[in-house]
Amino acid sequence: MSRAAERLRLLTAQLDRPWAQITSEPSSAAALRSSFPRRFRYTSDTGVLSLEQRLFYEQNGFILIKNLVSEEDIDRFRKEFERLCREEVKIPGLVMMRDVAILKSEFVADQKAVSKIQDFQEDPELFRYCTLPQILKYVECFTGANIMAMHTMLINKPPDAGKKTSRHPMHQDLHYFPFRPVDKIVCAWTAMEKVNRENGCLVVLPGTHTGTLQEHDYPEWEGGVNKMYHGVRNYDPQHPRVHLEMEKGDTVFFHPLLIHGSGMNQTQGFRKAISCHYASADCYYIDVKGTTQENIEKEVGELAARKYALAGDLTFQDTWAFRGRLVQGRADLPVKPSQQRDEHGSVRLL
Repeated sequence: MSRAAERLRLLTAQLDRPWAQITSEPSSAAALRSSFPRRFRYTSDTGVLSLEQRLFYEQNGFILIKNLVSEEDIDRFRKEFERLCREEVKIPGLVMMRDVAILKSEFVADQKAVSKIQDFQEDPELFRYCTLPQILKYVECFTGANIMAMHTMLINKPPDAGKKTSRHPMHQDLHYFPFRPVDKIVCAWTAMEKVNRENGCLVVLPGTHTGTLQEHDYPEWEGGVNKMYHGVRNYDPQHPRVHLEMEKGDTVFFHPLLIHGSGMNQTQGFRKAISCHYASADCYYIDVKGTTQENIEKEVGELAARKYALAGDLTFQDTWAFRGRLVQGRADLPVKPSQQRDEHGSVRLL
């Protein structure tokens, strides 16, 4: 038996064990599914992911890479976030969000008043995260060589105020996206400090990325729910789950159909993470009317119309084309009459 064949035999024997017995590897978390794929559907062989890592993602829908982003970079992102919270700089298109539990409290221009910022594509310092070579080399394994950064966030999960509003309901990210194909989209999520169950780490349901997009809506939580925090209406609560405890600089890449969420922050500190959703530049926009995504299309349209004073003229696809930025290769996302590409190849709203 060749050395490669022997390695594959040992690997499949490892994966055939019950999920609860599989221990974490340096680049992953505990696994659930263990059937050997007949072919690789979700990953490409770019020479970055090992065979074990590709198998893990194929079966589970996520892969954790340890110590991927440097402490220096993370500290720079943190300082820029603090500048934004103190309103020392204004960034076009950037959205600052506050936890529903403190929404009506007296406003203070400080990071304690901000639970999340979104759409920082116009902030050169924060957007630098989306272009880090060590991030993009992994992203290419899932999207291919032509890469668009489509959605940016820096999450500042606050200490829970006693109403459990710091939770994020279990959801699938594809619910928010009017572009396909689904298997050419991936999220990179980097811990900006130690993340554990106490301060509300990510929780994933391994293997759910092989299913379909489920119906989402606001959960009926007694303490209220943050804006845009839709959750899956029906999923198996008995499905085994993995709590992704991470160190500063660790990065998890996951599929947009993977059901995931996060628990309460039960500490006195803020839990920070920075993330970007990437898509192949060969992806295309779809019409979500008549689908389970109609509710989010309506909500996004109402918010965007108020923000940009373009009621009736702004489509769901426009709101995404406005944010998308080419970060590697060339872009071929279809351009609508109301859109054009800038000198960098990014699709922008006119």
